[in-house]
Amino acid sequence: MVEHDALSTTREAYDAAAATYAQLFRDTLRDSPLDRAILGAFAEAVRASGDGQVADLGCGPGHVTAYLDELRLTAFGVDASPAMIKLARQAYPGLRFDVGSMAALDIADGVLIGLLSRWSIIHTPPRELPVILAEFHRVLTPGGHLLVGFSASDDPSHPTQAFDHTVAPAYRWWPDHLAATLRASGLVEVARMVRQPQPTDRRQFQEIQLLARKA
Repeated sequence: MVEHDALSTTREAYDAAAATYAQLFRDTLRDSPLDRAILGAFAEAVRASGDGQVADLGCGPGHVTAYLDELRLTAFGVDASPAMIKLARQAYPGLRFDVGSMAALDIADGVLIGLLSRWSIIHTPPRELPVILAEFHRVLTPGGHLLVGFSASDDPSHPTQAFDHTVAPAYRWWPDHLAATLRASGLVEVARMVRQPQPTDRRQFQEIQLLARKA
């Protein structure tokens, strides 16, 4: 099946790149006040919903999961790449990290008060994204929050565009189109942050972080 092939390709590519990826992205939050700000806003929204767990889906080597823990969230990480999960467990032995697929999460219905998906949906073929979003909706408690990060398409007439990602095949989304896709899955946009491309960026794409709430 297409989704299985995409997942296998992505898993194998990130397994191969895990050590390099962890080295490159280890300090990205330290160097990005905007990312820290939106994660802080996400944490405040989640804490206002009550007590519960937060899942970092596509957690990679675990640095963002660890930051959520610093923000006083009960966070754990999930990634399709066993090599990434091994690195995360080594770096943060006090936190929980699981190998898993966003399309079939080993998480009970309605138990999460928060869900983070930073640039993890970009490797999902667009026609398969509703399956992922249905899982997000299933595992979130009513009123729970989702923060999703992605690269933006630059043409509303082509709301999804493939691009040459360094590790695995990936897609960009027109932000309003992704917001509508979330809404169709019962996840209503609350806010969004838009980061304009900088001259030193390798790819001249807008980066979007969209905060949504389970209706």
